[in-house]
Amino acid sequence: MAMKASMFVKMVTILSLCLMLIVLAESRTTLLDGFQNANAVVVCDQVIGVESGEDCTSISQSFKMSLKSFLAINPNINCEAIFVGQWVCIDGSLTN
Repeated sequence: MAMKASMFVKMVTILSLCLMLIVLAESRTTLLDGFQNANAVVVCDQVIGVESGEDCTSISQSFKMSLKSFLAINPNINCEAIFVGQWVCIDGSLTN
């Protein structure tokens, strides 16, 4: 019985490590970026609703900002799943 429990603990540990590696690999920021911006707070001054045909790149270009700046003031955005009506920040800043 103890052998089965030990095997279960090892399998759970291995699966947990694999899941953590996948999450890190899928993250859009590097670990260094994450540590630098960990205490940053986004202050958004203006938002818009996404319109049909828009994506992160087109929105950032429309408001004359780099994609990196757009993503910085929209830290939780998923550019692969942006949808019509989604609120996005188009003018803001990061503060510590």
